[in-house]
Amino acid sequence: MDYKKLKRIWQREEQMSFKGWDFSYLENRWESDMLPWDYSYIVKEYLKPHLKLLDIGTGGGEFLLTLCHPYANTSVTEAYEPNVNLCMERLKPLGIDVRQVYEDNRMPFKDNSFDIVINRHASFDIKEIKRILRADGVFVTQQVGGKNNEMLSNKLIKKYESPYKKFTLENTSKQFEENDFELIYENEYYPSLRFYDIGAVVYFAKIIQWEFPGFTVETNFNELCELQDELIKKGYIESFEHRFIVVAKLKN
Repeated sequence: MDYKKLKRIWQREEQMSFKGWDFSYLENRWESDMLPWDYSYIVKEYLKPHLKLLDIGTGGGEFLLTLCHPYANTSVTEAYEPNVNLCMERLKPLGIDVRQVYEDNRMPFKDNSFDIVINRHASFDIKEIKRILRADGVFVTQQVGGKNNEMLSNKLIKKYESPYKKFTLENTSKQFEENDFELIYENEYYPSLRFYDIGAVVYFAKIIQWEFPGFTVETNFNELCELQDELIKKGYIESFEHRFIVVAKLKN
């Protein structure tokens, strides 16, 4: 095995650019179990054209645009500067209200502004969601749980320990109930995630820096070589994701 050649290949993967929240670069190089729920279907169940919609942490607006909700009734927030620029180019000309937001507990909206707030894989403050929702408003959130990719993180990062271990469906549901929300639907799942080449792992680890703190090809070269050996034996590198979803209605 020519590990020096592999190192050069992995370093090229490390330098690949990433925009929005688009992982199409890894197509056919990784595979994940399907979730037992469909986030898009659930969101659409509650959407009506006249409702005021907010998408928190919209990325580049990729998912939002699939909803085909009236643009005049749509607002989005995003913190990451490159994504904000994408939103300004892609969403604002359509008439969608775009706001750059850094603090979850300080949303730039008036009280009771929205009928439905959606959030996929972005942080949020429950009290602030309560403030901006109208009575009987609905909050739909799919979250990445605190045990996400824990197994792979431990293989790449020495002495890794997730700082978000308590971020689970059980703990989150309790917070909703304590803040006058009625739980309509909730579910939690740990889908298998398989990578079919180590370059894909490198690309992924550089993007998801909070799960692979300090990762570089140079620093973690020995661990990558061990994963390469595992890949040769098994044909893939396996990790397990952590997902949960909550649909909550603000009590009147």
